Amino acid sequence: MEGRASPPGEARARRGPAVLCRGPVEPLVFLANFSLVLQGPLTTQYLWHRFSADLGYNGTRDRGSCSNHSADPIMKEVETLTSHWTLYMNLGGFLVGIFSSTLLGAWSDCVGRRPLLVLASLGLLLQAVVSIFVVQLQLHVGYFVLGRILCAFLGDFSGLLAASFASVADVSSNRSRTMRMALLEACIGVAGMLASLLGGHWLRAQGYANPFWLALALLIAMTLYAAFCFGETVKEPTPARLFTLRHHRSIVQLYVTPAPEKSRKHLALYSLAVFMVVTVHFGAQDILTLYELSKPLCWDSKLIGYGSAAQHLPYLTSLLGLRLLQHCLADAWVAEIGLAFNILGMVVFAFATITPLMFTGYGLLFLSLVTTPIIRAKLSRLVGESEHGALFSAVACTNSLAMLMASGIFNSLYPATLNFMKGFPFLLGAGLLLIPAILIGVLEKTNPRSEFQQFPQSP
Repeated sequence: MEGRASPPGEARARRGPAVLCRGPVEPLVFLANFSLVLQGPLTTQYLWHRFSADLGYNGTRDRGSCSNHSADPIMKEVETLTSHWTLYMNLGGFLVGIFSSTLLGAWSDCVGRRPLLVLASLGLLLQAVVSIFVVQLQLHVGYFVLGRILCAFLGDFSGLLAASFASVADVSSNRSRTMRMALLEACIGVAGMLASLLGGHWLRAQGYANPFWLALALLIAMTLYAAFCFGETVKEPTPARLFTLRHHRSIVQLYVTPAPEKSRKHLALYSLAVFMVVTVHFGAQDILTLYELSKPLCWDSKLIGYGSAAQHLPYLTSLLGLRLLQHCLADAWVAEIGLAFNILGMVVFAFATITPLMFTGYGLLFLSLVTTPIIRAKLSRLVGESEHGALFSAVACTNSLAMLMASGIFNSLYPATLNFMKGFPFLLGAGLLLIPAILIGVLEKTNPRSEFQQFPQSP
């Protein structure tokens, strides 16, 4: 027997002593993304400067040399090595995470969201510890891959997001769910923007080590919050085995089991739309720092910090835009507007050779992130309350696959196109975004309104 149901009173008695308060999930997402964004560009720059030192290249420090547009084979080798090691880290995280995040997400439907949040927090904590050892002791950069694998084994950021979005779906009504999803994503963006601004200045002033120490401190605080302060949103958590195929079967059944109250077609096609949007988002994110470090932009760490902050600003501007546009447009058409601006931003990046044009591209992305919360809300309305964990772990799996595809495509395509057009991967991203734009429009036109109102939710 895989699980034993407990009376509600017994469940409350078992959870009560360990919980200091019933806090929301948003602080967890904020702290997690702050620490990750603080580490992300720093890791890329560390790899860049580490390989530059190994190969005797100092182009990023010599502005006169950097302004020379002639082909530099050593610079290209540094770019290629940095891009490939980024790919190795993402690949290692995906291969482990595709198993763990789906398993843990469906498991959280039984035991509650808190266990998954604690495990994912511990994984992020371990990754930060490994990064500190690499930077402080000048270990081989392959240890970055080890840290990524350890993090993925415990759920990774995708598992934390799956539990967070599931907890929001647990307690929100159909009417308010889109805004609650957007608010959670805005927490991601505000945290990323602040971390980007801090990271760039801090790197210039004190080097790589101290920002990683701050990330470690924040992750310790986040783990304690998840364990003792988060308010459980599953009404009656019950014990359940973790390592069982039942959890993976529950995810497969979402898409293959016929049911009168859900549309398998809509679940599958909306998931495909999420896949395409996330692929372009993370693919562009993977190469943006590298694109800005190299010729002809030659940004330093301060400008990279500003750029990364601008990259996260759409999380906040998209929330405000969604709130305003919902008064006059259906959610699907708001998503289409967001995709249109996303495409424009990608095209501008592809041809940006000066700093003002690069920031113009960032400015055009101000509504680019309204799409994902809208799709998440639509997906959550297609399943029952007891399936939210399975659904969002499936979405997390989709995100992980998209991130792997993004790393494989963009990190391989970028060095391959350096000789004829550095910005070609951004043009490819703009073309790929046409697919979710078409899917969302078609699904909105063919969607029976009743299927989004099957499951009454508590306000």
